[in-house]
Amino acid sequence: MEDGPRRRGGSEKGLAGPDKSGGGGVALKKEIGLMSACGIIVGNIIGSGIFVSPKGVLENAGSVGLALIVWIVTGLITAVGALCYAELGVTIPKSGGDYSYVKDIFGGLAGFLRLWIALLVIYPTNQAVIALTFSNYILQPIFPTCFPPETGLRLLAGICLLLLTWVNCASVRWATRVQDVFTAGKLLALGLIIVMGVVQICKGEYFWLEPKHAFEFFQTPDVGLVALAFLQGSFAYGGWNFLNYVTEELVDPYKNLPRAIFISIPLVTFVYVFANVAYVTAMSPQELLASNAVAVTFGEKLLGVMAWIMPISVALSTFGGVNGSLFTSSRLFFAGAREGHLPRVLAMIHVRRCTPIPALLFTCLSTLLMLVTSDIYTLINYVGFINYLFYGVTVAGQVVLRWQEPERHRPIKVNLFFPIIYLLFWAFLLVFSLWSEPVVCGIGLAIMLTGIPVYFLGVHWEHKPPAINTLVDAITRAGQKLCLVVYPETAAREPEDDLIKDSKEELESKVWT
Repeated sequence: MEDGPRRRGGSEKGLAGPDKSGGGGVALKKEIGLMSACGIIVGNIIGSGIFVSPKGVLENAGSVGLALIVWIVTGLITAVGALCYAELGVTIPKSGGDYSYVKDIFGGLAGFLRLWIALLVIYPTNQAVIALTFSNYILQPIFPTCFPPETGLRLLAGICLLLLTWVNCASVRWATRVQDVFTAGKLLALGLIIVMGVVQICKGEYFWLEPKHAFEFFQTPDVGLVALAFLQGSFAYGGWNFLNYVTEELVDPYKNLPRAIFISIPLVTFVYVFANVAYVTAMSPQELLASNAVAVTFGEKLLGVMAWIMPISVALSTFGGVNGSLFTSSRLFFAGAREGHLPRVLAMIHVRRCTPIPALLFTCLSTLLMLVTSDIYTLINYVGFINYLFYGVTVAGQVVLRWQEPERHRPIKVNLFFPIIYLLFWAFLLVFSLWSEPVVCGIGLAIMLTGIPVYFLGVHWEHKPPAINTLVDAITRAGQKLCLVVYPETAAREPEDDLIKDSKEELESKVWT
């Protein structure tokens, strides 16, 4: 791992982006307006969680009533966290989201650990889960009496990832249009579920919504299991912070970032709560727990010969979720490379299309490797625990920044009551998750800690042997020629860096030599 470019006379904490003029005028484009920003948030949240996690939430909550409370409370806590991220996003207006905030507030090592665990576990896992869910919903109508073969699931998930990576490499505009269209489609699918639920209630089918039945526990209540129910619910709300990863591509980020958050989070919470209400108007808890495709089972009960609409709608929804996750997580790796925490080639963009092709290819490859793991619920636990760990660290950073720099300009300034409430909930969730699933959580923490030696060898160690630097430079040049990429405009030119002296015309000519 090559140490990236640095600010003049700065320490490791002052890692800077690469040269401004290295790309010969090439830069990331500000093409994400308010509607597309809302599409990114809603599209990333509503991926597969609402169609998969209801089973996990109900199984751990132990009753329909407590499961609905979990969904409501998780939505409220998500809104509180989003308020905190809105302040951070306009105070530190950089792409990279919580990675950039943690790095700027707590230093390079803390930021690198956030990036490391995101690279190895969080985002490849998230994308693999959504892609596998897409495959499951596409193939289930073909295998109505049995589970689809694992090989078929993985192959179809891989095809989905490759196709959407190509779209994202080709054009930012194409990627955002795909996101807008599929976000509208998934809202229509969930709207259909909610409308059918309302019809069921009007017919008197609300047995499991009556208090005496809703809180009829089918297992002994346990605090640790309730915490796991919140963990499953948090996966369904995961993605609420993804817009912060593309801040630099937002049109007027100081206005559109908070506006998109304020519009999207309440909308998703409303849809999630009432979709779960609709589920229990047609299915008993036992039926819901027995289904691996809850929305499909729901459609089979109420839509008759038109039941095929539901698996297709859900598959399209998860397809859009994969697109949104690829779009935003690749920007996280792009930002990490720009700060010197990942190989420098990942901080480059295409000379004409202005898309971060190396970062997108890296994201796709890491997700394809994650597809070898097929236990979807274990993956959800990994993602939920580690995400919550760093969500809390980031929100704690908001409090620290208030104390360290009280006079810093903050276009949005939330009451400190909100981060404190979020941190209390965060601590509850982590403690009981560790207590209930120590192996799962311990593995996640162990993977994160493996980043410490990698950081000191790859980033902190400045005077590497010339042979290593020569090898990395050769790989970087090969990546530039293969992908036709250069550094975007971000900072002052660094004349000593030979890698960025090639103009766009020179680079294009070298591709064929």
